[in-house]
Amino acid sequence: MRNLKRALSLALASVMLLGMMVVGTSAASYPDVKDSDNVEAIEVLNAVGVMIGKKGKFDPDAPVNRHEMAAIMARLIMGEDAENYVGSHPFTDVYPWADKYVAACYENGIINGTSKTTFSGNQPLTAIQAAAMMLRALGYEGLQKGADDWRVPVAAKANQIRLFKDVVSASNAQLTRNQVAQL
Repeated sequence: MRNLKRALSLALASVMLLGMMVVGTSAASYPDVKDSDNVEAIEVLNAVGVMIGKKGKFDPDAPVNRHEMAAIMARLIMGEDAENYVGSHPFTDVYPWADKYVAACYENGIINGTSKTTFSGNQPLTAIQAAAMMLRALGYEGLQKGADDWRVPVAAKANQIRLFKDVVSASNAQLTRNQVAQL
């Protein structure tokens, strides 16, 4: 876990450093990214290969599912190593393209399934699920211990550290690519 925290710290520092630089060939080249979108966040995440577009578009209003968020989180914490990750997970419903990302996140304690054997990767990613993944990646452990509902302590910690600053969403609402980039 110590190495994971170091890697995440390095990744986040790199993202912040890149955020201060002018990135010339990224979100600005996406014709579907508007000034009202989180252009800086999109540019930085595209530049470091965490969130990239498809077919020349970023599609900022597209909803994100749990498989896609696992891919984003794996790339965020592991960088390029996520693309070649070999690992395992107990879930029987993971799409083949997402298998390596889900395994990377599962083995690093970033994700949980919706049951012991299902990940429900094609299900919408809610803001509270995204917060739980981000908090685990940031090193917050055991937030739900002793809680009847895991969402309550996750929401409290996310609000305390201002994780959702400038992200407009209800906790049970599905996030878009634009909102995930801002998060």
